[in-house]
Amino acid sequence: MRTLLADHPLVTHKLTLLRDAQSDTATFRALADELVTLLAYEATREVRVTEVSVTTPVGTATGAMLAQPKPLIVPVLRAGIGMLGGMTRLLPMASVGFVGMVRDEESLVASTYANRLPADLTGREVFVLDPMLATGGTLVTVISMLADRGAASVTAICLLAAPEGLGRVEQAFPGDGSPAVRVVTGAIDERLNDKGYIIPGLGDAGDRLFGEI
Repeated sequence: MRTLLADHPLVTHKLTLLRDAQSDTATFRALADELVTLLAYEATREVRVTEVSVTTPVGTATGAMLAQPKPLIVPVLRAGIGMLGGMTRLLPMASVGFVGMVRDEESLVASTYANRLPADLTGREVFVLDPMLATGGTLVTVISMLADRGAASVTAICLLAAPEGLGRVEQAFPGDGSPAVRVVTGAIDERLNDKGYIIPGLGDAGDRLFGEI
């Protein structure tokens, strides 16, 4: 597994505003959307392309287009839905699948309640959207599901990550097999508390995006 910390000043600026408890839901949604697009730009730096030639108004130019098969975007429900717009803005041609995960607040173990993924992902690049990489249990489960379907690479895009979660993903996918796994995040925070929340973090991303239910 590889980790990319997107330490761009604009990422830090927007993430600081996201952390602020005074940011209301509308502000939080807009900032999260903008931040995901910035992170997605970094996350797609190694996306596969095919060299092509196009005719311009005055000649011929050699360029590149995304290679087939097109990437798959997988938001983890429910909070990952709040990241989808920012990602599809950059990759409007990509397909979208969904995985629903819920974490038991006592055991901190995540279980799957929804799965809308293609049965065959052979050769495909997959981008997983999950705002908070905390314990790492959810991400390990989702990546395993994608690996079982033949995904060539999996890049997780997270607003924030905890060292414990990064360590768990790295232990599960050390980098000597398939798929190739990367985590792209806006910040690596201090630690988890005893309830599995990232400190200092930004609170519950789902509640801040959609309101408490």
